[in-house]
Amino acid sequence: MNYPNWSNELESSSLSSGQPPVDKRPVILAVDDNPDNLELLTQILDLFGCDCVGAVDGYAALSAAVDRQPDLIVLDICLPDIDGMEVVKRAQQNPEIRHIPIVAVTALAKPEDRARILQAGCVEYLSKPFNIKDLETVIRQHINSPMVLVEF
Repeated sequence: MNYPNWSNELESSSLSSGQPPVDKRPVILAVDDNPDNLELLTQILDLFGCDCVGAVDGYAALSAAVDRQPDLIVLDICLPDIDGMEVVKRAQQNPEIRHIPIVAVTALAKPEDRARILQAGCVEYLSKPFNIKDLETVIRQHINSPMVLVEF
């Protein structure tokens, strides 16, 4: 099975300054309270060529988003402390992170759940279990980084 790979671009300013080149891999914040789901998502994102930061609850997710400024957040909606809907709301209220696109990956699979999640501010919605190709497509759409296309 072939997996998509992000192309590595070197920041030109680092070349002219004499500093080592900087790898421009996209940073994805993955949020899921289930350790197995989080590990799976982390491994998939790594195969896509992304740097992955993990968080197991809503407060950790918000803190990591501010600290790491990821290119995208992949968010479970059912979390133990504050749910994903509240995470989206708080992220939208924070000027430091409101620009970060949030993709919901959740077990909530009813049409009304999808509508509610998208209306809350998520840019996309995938229901669990998700298709890896669908996840790759969504990431490609919302990351502003060139990617080498490799078919599954």
